[in-house]
Amino acid sequence: MNTIGILLPRSTFYTSIGFDLFDGLKYGLLELEREDIKITTENIGFGADKQQCYRAAEKLLLEENADLVIAYISHRTAELLKPLFLAANKMLLVLDSGASLPTEWPSCPNIFYLSLHNALGAWIASKKATTDGFLNGGMVSGYYDGGYLHTYSLSENFVNSGGTIKFNHVTGYKEDDFTISPLKNYLDKYPKSALLSLFSGDFVQWYFKGIQEEFHNENLPIYLSPFGLEETMLENAVYPSNSVKGVASWSKKIDNIRNKAFVTKLESLGKKPNLFSLLGWESAQLAVQIISLSKKHSNKISDIAKEFQSLKFETPRGKIHFDVKTNTSISTLYNVSVIEKNGMCELKLDSSIENSKEEFEEMCNLPLENSTSAWFNSYTCI
Repeated sequence: MNTIGILLPRSTFYTSIGFDLFDGLKYGLLELEREDIKITTENIGFGADKQQCYRAAEKLLLEENADLVIAYISHRTAELLKPLFLAANKMLLVLDSGASLPTEWPSCPNIFYLSLHNALGAWIASKKATTDGFLNGGMVSGYYDGGYLHTYSLSENFVNSGGTIKFNHVTGYKEDDFTISPLKNYLDKYPKSALLSLFSGDFVQWYFKGIQEEFHNENLPIYLSPFGLEETMLENAVYPSNSVKGVASWSKKIDNIRNKAFVTKLESLGKKPNLFSLLGWESAQLAVQIISLSKKHSNKISDIAKEFQSLKFETPRGKIHFDVKTNTSISTLYNVSVIEKNGMCELKLDSSIENSKEEFEEMCNLPLENSTSAWFNSYTCI
């Protein structure tokens, strides 16, 4: 029997994150009729304790004899684990929020990144704001969300596309400290500015509530990245404006057979499919392929990686393949807008973004010498 190890995180914003990742993997394997594969888990807290992550991965490899390990961790943590997986001659599949930019894009054959592309979504959304005619913009983020380098991808592409960042507002960390009141002064000084926004979890709901209360019926132009458009959070957010747009990495409304199977299976179990259960579900498909290639190539990692890079996968969000230079997944992204449903929010798919590969390659060329993030946490894990 083959064994898949998975490192499960905690999150105060998404309290079910560990269960969602596990359920996605478990039921994804069942969908593939792979009851013969065992799943073993280790908890890594918020993913910020480097030694805890190392010990947990080491246990899965040495004590549980995992054929591969899946982990929702940051690029920085994955780099720290690289020597371990090289020594063990095993593969690490990183479930990546895509919220930050590594100072050097990794290319270790033992590590692949299945990404939700938050930084790339922010990159494309900010460019969309300029094509919609907004050449003045303000970056608005939560205290935690603003600590990742998706802020850099957002601001750089807005400027590269002809826009100017006129102001930057970072909200408080707790709901009692959360305020968007300073936006009034900013928008009085710089009218017709797009709000280039980076939020996740409960912050999305607080943000929309603040916009609705402070700017009722003003229909401010708001542009969001994938985590700001997560449907389980949107459905409990008040409708703030009829000009909320952005880029999503997945939606329940994507019309393909695999998405219908994913959504139907999770909902039949009384669970709400979300970005994390999606990652788990997709990782099942990738893990099965890695196990198969490991047998085919007698565990020779270079050959496994080379063939894995050549494959394309049909998943709930569309086609996925891996960029050869960075071992990062490239998938279809979606232009979306937020519409009203009984005073709350619902996602509307407008069009698919077919050139995500080209946009990703352009974003990868951003100079990062003077850009840094202090966060080791996996995104949303705090």
